[in-house]
Formats: sequence, C-alpha cells, structure tokens
Amino acid sequence: MHAQHVTFDADLLRRYDRPGPRYTSYPTAPQFSPAFGEAQLRAAIQASNEDPIPRQLSLYVHVPFCTSPCFYCGCNRVITRDTARGEGYLIRLQREISLIAPLFDRDREVIQLHFGGGTPNFLTPAQLGEVMDSLRRQFLFSSGPDNDISIEIDPRVCPPEWLPELAKLGFNRISLGVQDFDPTVQAAVNRIQSVEDTRAVIEAARNAGIGSINIDLIYGLPAQTLDGFGKTLDTVVALRPDRLAVYSYAHLPHLFKPQKQIDERLLLSGEAKLALLQLAVTRLTAAGYVYIGMDHFALPDDPLAQAQQRGGLHRNFMGYTTHADSDLIGLGVSAISHIGNSYSQNPRILSDWEAAVDAGRLPVSRGMQLSEDDTLRADLIQALMCQGEIPITALERRYGIEFHHYFAEDLKRLQPLVDDGLVVLSAQSIRATSRGRLLLRNIAMCFDHYLTSATLETHPRFSRAI
Repeated sequence: MHAQHVTFDADLLRRYDRPGPRYTSYPTAPQFSPAFGEAQLRAAIQASNEDPIPRQLSLYVHVPFCTSPCFYCGCNRVITRDTARGEGYLIRLQREISLIAPLFDRDREVIQLHFGGGTPNFLTPAQLGEVMDSLRRQFLFSSGPDNDISIEIDPRVCPPEWLPELAKLGFNRISLGVQDFDPTVQAAVNRIQSVEDTRAVIEAARNAGIGSINIDLIYGLPAQTLDGFGKTLDTVVALRPDRLAVYSYAHLPHLFKPQKQIDERLLLSGEAKLALLQLAVTRLTAAGYVYIGMDHFALPDDPLAQAQQRGGLHRNFMGYTTHADSDLIGLGVSAISHIGNSYSQNPRILSDWEAAVDAGRLPVSRGMQLSEDDTLRADLIQALMCQGEIPITALERRYGIEFHHYFAEDLKRLQPLVDDGLVVLSAQSIRATSRGRLLLRNIAMCFDHYLTSATLETHPRFSRAI
C-alpha cells in the first residue's frame, strides 16, 4: 500500500460520512454475547496452546482511573483523586494475572505489553513496577530487539522525573494525549494542558532512552478553528513524535455521559470537520509523515511504516501494531482478549470485575467464538485496514473458496464504491485508491456480515466515518 498517496476529495468524503465500526476487531464488540464465559475462554486458551507453532503473546493492562473528566472521552474510566484506589486495583490486577497466566504454555513469549486507560500514570512508577514484576514472573518475555513495552501518559499529571524510572522498568514507547493546544478548545472539553508540560515529558522520555513517542490529536472538537488547529499541528510537528494519531471526534452523548457537558452550539459542521482533516493530512504529509491508514501517521523509518511496506502491519484493540501473529490477553476492567478464534471481554463496571476476581474466577462478561465465515471476513478486513488491499488470490488459497461466488452479495454492495473510484478491482485483488484511503471503514462495511442499515438505525453506537 503506497500509504503516502492520499487524495482528498471533499465531495466524496461528505457523501460517505456515515456511521460505522472502526474495525479494531471483526466481528465488532456489539456482537459479543454473555453466553461466552469462563469455560469458553479456558477452552480457547487450551486450543491456542495446541497450535503446532507457539503463538506469541501481547498483553494489555487497563488502568481506569483519571483525576478529572475530559468531556470528549469515550473510554472506560473512573474519576477520582483518591490515589489509594490504585492500591486496591493493583492487588486485584495481580490476582487476575495469577489466574490467567498459568493457563498459557510457558514457551509462549510476550512480544508486546501496553498500559492503557484511563490514565495509567495514575499509578506511580513503583506501582507500575509491581505489575511489571508480576507479569515478568508469570510470563516469558521476549528479549528480542522488537519488543514493545508501551504506556499512555497524561503529561498534566506525570512529573518529567518519572520518565527515567519508567525506562528502567522496560518501557520503550510512550503515547501522549494532546488533542489540541488551543486554549479555547481545551476549556470547552475540560482539558487544560500546556505545550511546556508536554514538551518536558517528551524531552525527559528521549533523554531516558525511550525510543518511540506517539501523540494523539482529535479533530472536530467544540470551538476548533482552522487557524487554531493549524497552530497545534505546527507545534506538534516541531516536537517531532515518531507516530501520530489524528482521531475524528465522535459525539455520542447517549453512550458517553461526559459528552453531555459539551456545549453543542460549539460543535463543528461536517464541512468544518472535513477542512480540519484536510489540513491535518496536508500538513503531516508535507512534514514527512507517512499515512498508515485510518487515523495514523508515522515517520518513514518507524517500524509501523516499515511493516506496512513489507505487508506485516496488524490492527487490534490497541491500534496498529507490527505484531501480527500473537494472542492478545486483556487484563483489568473492560479489557478485551483475542485468543485464537475467540474474543472475550472483562466486565465494564469496576465492581463487577472486582467481584469476579475476588471469587477466583476469570472475569469474563461476554465474548464470542468465531465461525469459519467470521475468520475469513476478519482476515479480509484486517488486510484492507492494514494494507489498503484485499488479497483475493491469497484468501482463495487460504480458505478454499471462489471469491466472487462466496462474496457475490458483498461485491454488489461494493459496486457504488467502485463507481465512485474508491476501489479498483482486478482478478488478484481489490485495492483502495488514493481517493479511498480515508474511507477504509466504508469499504470494510461492504463485507461485514452483521451490518445492515437496520443495525445502524436501531443501534446508534458507531461513530461517523469522518
């Protein structure tokens, strides 16, 4: 996928700006069922252990606590200034680790570990070290150079002197939430964060030897302007992060209560949002960043950009990653696991997760076992989201199907996108054009077995494509 070639067609983007999944998984989380519980997860782990070649492991640890609410947030978090709550959470996290780790064969290496939230640095470096010690005692960590140990950082509550301590614990990647440096926007979303605090954390991370830095931005926030967002982009480019995520703000107050605090009179029109997206794509590509797909950009020498060039990019609940053939183990409240051909999710309510762990149970609230059709479509959508291409010939060989016959109905749904020049079809592949790069979600929706127009109307839980 020649990711840096993105054509911005405002009319086309406007027409295709409709709700749909982000495809961090297929099937998507709304398909998960309470019928998938602890017994099913244990069986999935056992089946995965029996693979002839041991699959590597990725670990995700969710830390839900934040000291103040950001009004745009759609994450699973608990607002508190009581740092003692972190200690109780730690005890249960370690209990959950001791419940699940022995189920995996000891020869299965951990290649990736990510702490997300909430605000993971609600926990001190010493507390994070306790979790790391538990994980390292009970899992085999790879000693290879491509190990990813990453953490999301809120620069407002992270003293720069913590960064050397995090580096000593093994963290080699950090991700910073910025969203926008414009003071008016920050006030509108209740997140006041200075450039100086952000720069101090980045400089401390680099001085400590942390080799990769990601910055998150959001376009479509209340009160954003082209001028203000342009200044934010210039500031961020000067900070030179290795990766950038530029997310579209999804205003779904019926799902995310904090968003009810937002003054809807300040929200942007579709036209204004599109202009911000165009500005971000133009400025970042001009600054030398490669467009990876969806909302992500990376410097050309970053492993994400290199993985995409060689066809080794992967997408999961943690975003884009270079570790394709690994099982994902989610730890903590609301965390999602992807073991073999199964998905499972921990309870979203903190007290429910605590009760399950205290009872000595694997805290599974819902999930699903993928059918052969689910697995095929997951493979197809994964290739599209990562490489911008559906490899027809490879899928036919892998699954023993005749593609055009198997996907006859899906290809009918795809035809308008072909007519609009979003994709080109050949005997070997279906490829997103430069005009279709920003609409990969829409292309994927054509192959989503569970998605119907009725689903989108009766379950208004998906964000818009742009």
